[in-house]
Amino acid sequence: MSAGTLEHSAADRREVAAAGLRGARRRRRTRRTGVLAVLVALALSLSGAALVIGDFPLSPGQVLGALLGADDPSARFVVVELRAPRLLLGALVGVAFGLAGALFQSVLRNPLASPDIIGISQGASAGAVAALLLGGLSGAAVSLSALAGGAFVGLLLYAVAWRGGMTGHRFVLSGIGVAYVCAAVVGYLLTRSEVDQAQVALRWMAGGLAQAEWGLVQVLALALALLVPLVALVARRLDLLLLGDDQAGSLGLRPEVVRAGVVALGVALACAATAAAGPVAFVAFVAAPVARRLLSDGGLALAESALVGVVLVVGADLVAQHLLPGDLSVPAGVVTGAVGGPYLIWLMATGRTAAR
Repeated sequence: MSAGTLEHSAADRREVAAAGLRGARRRRRTRRTGVLAVLVALALSLSGAALVIGDFPLSPGQVLGALLGADDPSARFVVVELRAPRLLLGALVGVAFGLAGALFQSVLRNPLASPDIIGISQGASAGAVAALLLGGLSGAAVSLSALAGGAFVGLLLYAVAWRGGMTGHRFVLSGIGVAYVCAAVVGYLLTRSEVDQAQVALRWMAGGLAQAEWGLVQVLALALALLVPLVALVARRLDLLLLGDDQAGSLGLRPEVVRAGVVALGVALACAATAAAGPVAFVAFVAAPVARRLLSDGGLALAESALVGVVLVVGADLVAQHLLPGDLSVPAGVVTGAVGGPYLIWLMATGRTAAR
């Protein structure tokens, strides 16, 4: 075979490979666009239902009129003062928990690396319960105490897991241990408190949106306005970090610095959400795996995880308010816990099967 023929054959192979790569990228973009469109449509549908359904039913026209300032005081009060803050708080909490779970699970490369598994939520709960039961505090002070408790646990975990570097295995195991310590602190405080005080603390620990009001929505929205751009900023670096520390280092990254920054962002997002709505169980744990399974391309799926978080929190709040038996609604965290528990069992079962 002549040199010209060999060169022509190599060029054909390169062209075929390039065409295949372009086709794969096109299919990936198409699938991602479709998944985003479906998640946005589902989130909007649940949001519309949250504004329409309730003890005071409203038509879509009445809801739209109330949002636009129509002269209907009853509808305006129900929509603007009661349902809209609760809906927006749920959406923001879902975004924060979804992004936090995606960041933790990606940077630590462990499906169990979720704020409610590795102690971040438990630390926030311990801080809030201490503020409620020891300090007699309420409102914003409880949220700040929850924020401080979760941040302290995040710093503690990083210090404990550091051994000349940090691995997801050490971080997760340390987090599970710290979670038990925080749970013991909460249990001790509850057993030493009055019954009415313990009830207030237990309602907060269940995680829900009943406390929603515009001031709280604005604070959480401001926190996410600061944190989400930082997540977008580190996303590219995190993508490179997933190639491995050696390859990331050869591309000019400092792996431990990037890893510390991503963990700090995850802690901040989880603490902000927990401070606003309590530890809404399993949203951060479930959102990212569901999003990645929908995409099936091995990517970070940050935007998709945030949307899945919105769907989970808003949907769970709808179920908790209107679809469960009984006259009183339950916190949304009860519903998400009922969904997340079986998912964890399924994950462990399929993980053992895959290992074998």
